[in-house]
Amino acid sequence: MFNLELTRHLANLSKIHFTDEELDKMTEDMTNIIELMDKVCEFDSSKTAYSLDAVNYNDLREDNPKDSYPTEKIISNAKNIKNNSFVVPKVV
Repeated sequence: MFNLELTRHLANLSKIHFTDEELDKMTEDMTNIIELMDKVCEFDSSKTAYSLDAVNYNDLREDNPKDSYPTEKIISNAKNIKNNSFVVPKVV
């Protein structure tokens, strides 16, 4: 599949210089990547997206909207408030 000569050739075309150890490692990495891509190609994409979901949407709870908690009550104990928001020290 991917061999040392091909790695060396691609490095030469790319004007990248590798040591022998780096060439061996790069060859191994490229072989692993190609094997992974071969596995991805085996994926059966004929299934619809919904059938791939891990969530059973029938088991979810009903959405019951409620009024939001009052802003005045939320910010009542805050030390620094500006425009109904908490003011905190700037962190860089």
